[in-house]
Amino acid sequence: MNGVRTISILGSTGSIGTSALSVVEHANVQSPDTVFEIDTLTGGQNAELLIKQARQFKPKCVVIADPDKREQVQDALSDLNIEVSAGTDAIEEVARRPVDRLLAAIVGISGLPSTLAAVEAGNSIALANKESMVCAGPLLNRIAADREVAIVPTDSEHNAMFQVMERREDVERIILTASGGPFRTASREELKTVTPRRALAHPRWDMGQKISIDSATLFNKGLELIEACYLFDLPEDQIEVVVHPQSILHSAVAYRDGSVLAQMGVPDMRTPIAHALTWPDRREPTPVDRLDLVALSQLDFEALDAKKFPAVDLSRQAIRVGKGAPIALNCANEGAVAAFLTGQCGFLDISWIVETVLERFLNGPMSCEDCENLEAILAIQAEAERLTGALLDEVKSQKQERTA
Repeated sequence: MNGVRTISILGSTGSIGTSALSVVEHANVQSPDTVFEIDTLTGGQNAELLIKQARQFKPKCVVIADPDKREQVQDALSDLNIEVSAGTDAIEEVARRPVDRLLAAIVGISGLPSTLAAVEAGNSIALANKESMVCAGPLLNRIAADREVAIVPTDSEHNAMFQVMERREDVERIILTASGGPFRTASREELKTVTPRRALAHPRWDMGQKISIDSATLFNKGLELIEACYLFDLPEDQIEVVVHPQSILHSAVAYRDGSVLAQMGVPDMRTPIAHALTWPDRREPTPVDRLDLVALSQLDFEALDAKKFPAVDLSRQAIRVGKGAPIALNCANEGAVAAFLTGQCGFLDISWIVETVLERFLNGPMSCEDCENLEAILAIQAEAERLTGALLDEVKSQKQERTA
C-alpha cells in the first residue's frame, strides 16, 4: 500500500476505536511511504477523549453522539478547521462521506444504521460491530454486492477466518475459538453469585462493558457464530466452537482434504484491525508483541460446556429459524446485560431472559416478518425490546412480592 489511505472510525472512543488509532499512529511513523488520513471520528459520551483524539489526528469531521456535549466539543476544537456535529443522525450522515475504508466500531444494534448508511454510500467496511451483521446480515451482504464494496471482518476470530479462507467450496467446517471468559472453570453454583465487577474482569482481552459481559456469558461467541454464518455463507452446523484459554489461535478453517489452516498471534486487537484497514494491500507494521512459540510452550483446547453456558445453543436456534430471530436474540441479550450491570437481574438470569424472550418472540405475530430493509429490522428490534422490558418488569414484580 503506497500513498494516502483515507479512513473514518465510527466509535473512536471505544476499545476498538482507540486500538485503531494506535495502529494509525504507528503505521504513519514506521511507513513513510504510507499515510493514513483520518476523515471522520465519532464518539458516544466521552467528549474529553474525542477532543483529545481530534486534536492529535486532525480529522475533517467529528461527531459526538450526545447532543448535550456538542458545545463542549465545538469550543475545544474552535481553533482547528474541523467540522463538529452531534446526534445519531449526524453519525449516519458522516458514514456516507467517501473514504477508502470505514471502521464500524459502534457497539450494539445502535451501530447498524450508520454501518448500513456507509455500505449504501459505497464505502468499504472494516466491520467490528458484530451486531450489525447478526441483525442485518442478508441485507448488508446484498447491498455490499450491489455496490461492489468489501465487508472486511475485523473481530479477531472472523478476521482470522478471513485471512486463511481459500476456496469457499472446499471448506468442511470453521473452528471458532473462545477464551472461555473469566468463569471458564467456575461451577454453575458459583455463577449464581457473580457480580458485574467480577464479570468485567476478562483474563485475556481489554474490552468495553457490554463485550466483556458477553464474553463472560459466551454470548459473544453465540453472536460471532451467527456473524460467521452470514459472513461466510455457512450453515451453523458447519461451525464448531472450541474453548482455547490462551487466545493465541484466533480461529481456523478446516478443508475437505484434511488441512486445517489457523491464524495465530498474541491477543491484541491491533493485529486484526491493521489487517482490516489495509486489506488487500500489504500489511503495515503494528506495535503488538510478537508471538514466541517456545515461551508459550503449549496450546490448550476444550469442549464447550453448553449446560453451563447455553448462549451458543440459543444462538444456533436463532440462526436456524432465521428471519427476525437473531435480532430478537441480540436485543434480548443487550437488555439483559444492561439489567445485570445495574443490578436488576443476576448473572445466570441473562441466558434465561434471552431464552424466554426468544421463545415469546417466536410465538408472536412478528416471527415470520422478513428483514428486507432497515425499517423492518427496527420494527423487530422494537418488539424484542418490548418483550425484554416486559419480562424484566415481571422479574422486578416477583422480587418485590418475595420481599414484601
